[in-house]
Amino acid sequence: MAIATSQSSDWVRPDEIRRLSRSLGETDADLARRLDAYARFLALPIEPDPLYRGYGYFTNVDLSGLEASAAGAGVRLPPPAHGLVRVVHDGAGTHATVPAELSEQGVRVTSPLRGPKGPSPVSRGEVAETSEPADRLSALSTALQNRGYLLEVPDGLRAPIRVQDVTVLSQPHEALSVRRVIRGGSASQLLVTEEVYSTSDAHEGQRLYASTSELALSANAKALYLTLHAPDLRTVSIYQRSATTGPASRLGWIWAGLGGFRSKARNRTRLVGQGSVVDDLQLFYGSGDQSYDSAVHLTHEGTDTHGQSITRGVFTDRARGMSRGLVRIEKDAAKTLSFISEHAMLLSRGARSDTIPILEILCRDVKATHSTSVHPVDPEQVFYLESRGIPEPDAVRMIGEGFLSYVLDRAPVASLREIVYPYLEARWGGQGLPWAPDGSRLLPELHVTGTEASPEWRFDTKLR
Repeated sequence: MAIATSQSSDWVRPDEIRRLSRSLGETDADLARRLDAYARFLALPIEPDPLYRGYGYFTNVDLSGLEASAAGAGVRLPPPAHGLVRVVHDGAGTHATVPAELSEQGVRVTSPLRGPKGPSPVSRGEVAETSEPADRLSALSTALQNRGYLLEVPDGLRAPIRVQDVTVLSQPHEALSVRRVIRGGSASQLLVTEEVYSTSDAHEGQRLYASTSELALSANAKALYLTLHAPDLRTVSIYQRSATTGPASRLGWIWAGLGGFRSKARNRTRLVGQGSVVDDLQLFYGSGDQSYDSAVHLTHEGTDTHGQSITRGVFTDRARGMSRGLVRIEKDAAKTLSFISEHAMLLSRGARSDTIPILEILCRDVKATHSTSVHPVDPEQVFYLESRGIPEPDAVRMIGEGFLSYVLDRAPVASLREIVYPYLEARWGGQGLPWAPDGSRLLPELHVTGTEASPEWRFDTKLR
């Protein structure tokens, strides 16, 4: 892997770790854990698996002078819709709004952190420890963790709960590292949107956004987690998402990568409970010098579990894409159905993408398949549209949008394609997606597919 333009040790100094710990009011033991993560950050490789070290495309990263302890102004948002749980991460800390009716029913949002200006508006709570970092970037996320919360939904609360999680980067050399822990009780229903924005990229240096999301679903719980990744084109991002599913639970991961400079995403899901279902759906649009590096791990441990991972990317100019999916089926995971689909479209000679699906099957009574391709835009399709009077640039765009819509159409969110396309249209036109002070960039109200007569959340798990 090529070396970044600065030494990693220049990105953040031990004194900054100590300042951050003091600003959060942490104990000596908390500081020791941060310094241990910092030591791992200096010692560990960016990519721990030597098989993939030539594909990471994590070049030209210079995070020198990161300021995780710096305080800034908070963002102003319109009032949340009725019944909406909203959590905001900005320069002023982590702020949460929970409707009174949900609070009375036992929905709790607590924070294990304190904001840089003192106690956070979210009360302090306890969160289970995460596993030790295995690579340099996850260690950096742990060392700089300065935002976060724990969301708990009690058993038996069947009313759908909408959570809007908004992060806005606004300061030069800013580092926001957010940890989310979400526990869905039995029969609960959750729709979570993680929206990442930033102010104009007319600033010096690069910024860091680190996101760690941990979900634990009890029996018959259903959760959708949609990420809209739309920071400025100088932001370096690290995503770590993990989940454990209970019996008959259903989980949908959806990731729309539209912004950022360098983005790494790691999704790990353990299908433990019998009959649980997971859909991992990702799309990327890369232009200029952007790069995306995505890895999806689905581990089937329980019987009769269904999982699918569908990834599609469109890359132009000098953009880079990397997607690797791993399905592991343990020896006792009989009657498993699992599928990996990784496809990329290249619109220029300078663009590149690598797709690597892997199956590890330790049980006989299963069905597991994969599909992968990297290809340019089909000239016959372009010619067909041109023959109908459509100019070539518009024809290429229509083909690329249709290619990405394969992912959006399989997401169990009503009209998701129409919701995401305005963001994609701006990026396709070479525009950024800067944060709008009036909050107009926020995702609108979303609805999980289903009907009032039959509110069952529909996940498309048919193998294709």
